[in-house]
Amino acid sequence: MDFYSFYLGESFEAYRHLGAHPEGEGTVFRTFAPGARAIAVIGDFNDWQETPLHKVYDGNFWEVQISDARPGMRYKYRITGKDGRVLDRCDPYGFFSERRPGNASVIWPLTGYRFGDEGWMRRRSAAYDRPLNIYEVHLGSWRRPSDEPDCWYSYRELAELLPGYLREAGYNYLELLPLTEHPCDASWGYQSTGFFSPTARYGTPDDLRYLIDCCHRQEIGVILDFVPTHFAVDDFALWQYDGTSLYEYPSQDVGYSQWGSCNFMHSRGEVRSFLQSAALYWLREFHFDGLRFDAVSNLIYWQGNPARGENRAAIRFLQTINAGLKAREPQALLIAEDSSQYEGVTRPVAEGGLGFDYKWDLGWMHDTLSLFQMDPAQRPQNYHKLTFSMMYFASERYLLPFSHDEVVHGKATILQKMNGDYDRKFPQARTLYLYMMAHPGKKLNFMGNEIGQLREWDENRQQDWLLRQYPIHDGFYHFICDLNRLYLTHPAFYRADYQRQGFAWLDCHQEARCLYTFERRCREERMVFVFNLSDREQRYELPATEGELLRPVLSTDWQPYGGTHPENRDALVQKNGSFEMTLAPFSGVAFVTGE
Repeated sequence: MDFYSFYLGESFEAYRHLGAHPEGEGTVFRTFAPGARAIAVIGDFNDWQETPLHKVYDGNFWEVQISDARPGMRYKYRITGKDGRVLDRCDPYGFFSERRPGNASVIWPLTGYRFGDEGWMRRRSAAYDRPLNIYEVHLGSWRRPSDEPDCWYSYRELAELLPGYLREAGYNYLELLPLTEHPCDASWGYQSTGFFSPTARYGTPDDLRYLIDCCHRQEIGVILDFVPTHFAVDDFALWQYDGTSLYEYPSQDVGYSQWGSCNFMHSRGEVRSFLQSAALYWLREFHFDGLRFDAVSNLIYWQGNPARGENRAAIRFLQTINAGLKAREPQALLIAEDSSQYEGVTRPVAEGGLGFDYKWDLGWMHDTLSLFQMDPAQRPQNYHKLTFSMMYFASERYLLPFSHDEVVHGKATILQKMNGDYDRKFPQARTLYLYMMAHPGKKLNFMGNEIGQLREWDENRQQDWLLRQYPIHDGFYHFICDLNRLYLTHPAFYRADYQRQGFAWLDCHQEARCLYTFERRCREERMVFVFNLSDREQRYELPATEGELLRPVLSTDWQPYGGTHPENRDALVQKNGSFEMTLAPFSGVAFVTGE
């Protein structure tokens, strides 16, 4: 390892040196603990008796080789801190862990699994001009073999279920909530104790590789939710690792996040090298196609609060990690969950930006859901909640998310948010999703939304798949599937997502009637979308150019989806220079133009 780069915060492969590495007949254990007085390793190989580590290099690194230590064996570091306190710790660079409630690290080799996804790896890209339709999943509650506690499908079992489901439903990317080892199920993986260790809840690291491999063989990309902002406070992990604030801030006013976890101290080179190495590890060693960075606004601003000013060290960290990852894995997707108005999140680092490929458009999400939650009588005066985002959509490469955060903690599910009674929610939700797909930007939808989930997400229960026994939910599911496939096969949806010429309003001044009409276009085709967000049927005339045809390819009001009209794909006929149509309440129609 280049120790100088490690200290400068420029290392991306520290994991190849630190951690437990099988070598020859045994295993070499290495850890970075400059403040420790003494360190011993205890584990299955020495009956949990102490084998001392010795200082190497500059005295801040410790190591030992043990001939009897084999892959699959558990271990911990027994660290005597600067203050004399002795604690048993899991390995910060450990590549596997025992299943909770145990917290020991497990020896696991970096090599061993043989991927079969060479074709996918050659073809993948950052997808700027390609479709990107993401299905966000918490593996422990997508499907479960039973409702018993701690009863989950394994990575390998999910490999037989999940890729095929995604293909059927029209998603081409899977995003997994954090899989780094974490002690508390209710944290959903966002308070990690093992940044290099895939959670043992669902199997081994090679089992996870198998799941990703199977997704790739079915043309499904896989994104990992990555948490570079904070870590769990458990005293068997990173907190006060060597008896000092090695990874966290020593000051409590910036040392703890609003989630009760420890903030990483990004001004330290060793911390930056740790996180950068973890990011590359998941991309390179597991073939993840991208990382979604959690809580980026908490890196840009102190405690996520613009009033407290910019955290320049954390901003430089973001620029360094993104530039470094792109240099090493150019096709990887780097996605920012950022609720701030900070400029240049998706601008290249060389041009002064943060270097992400995409940024979540949380403003679009809030405005859109707000309008659909309103009583129809209130919508005319709030009409431009749906036009505002078109003013800025090309300023960043945005991704439109209906994520896990929107279906928990009393917020209600996406379907439940729709205004009105049960029957009135479905046509509005279908129209909401057509509007989402038609809007410029890539897409993300959380599991369960596609079946019209009514119950808020609970990490301890699988999704309510029995809902598909009810025709209205099954129709909603088939609508989402058809809409997804339409998105994947019509380039007007995605080819010019971030170019002004890819979108144009045709009519955005129908405030009193709550009607909206716009077009998406690219070199190959032009599509027109018409929406009626009022609670009444309306006749509408859309001006037409001579000889032009409008062919409906999807309507939210077709009967197979739970609507009121038979499916009809006949082209509209011009009359007096316009297309006349009747729009059902809370409906939307997608047309392909032609001559």
